Amino acid sequence: MKQSDIVTTLIIVVVIFSILLILGVRKSYKLKKENEALNNMDTEMPDEEAAYKDFTDGHMYDNN
Repeated sequence: MKQSDIVTTLIIVVVIFSILLILGVRKSYKLKKENEALNNMDTEMPDEEAAYKDFTDGHMYDNN
């Protein structure tokens, strides 16, 4: 192998790994932004009186 062949091969390998590194950093940044958005969502429970309504008082359960 000539020296130019070795240099060309190394350049190709460096370019491929650079692309993979850039894609990984980009994906990590997107996941971090999505995680922050999910953490900022409103996760509080609704009011106590609106939280649960007893559905067993209907005619199907013979509780008349």
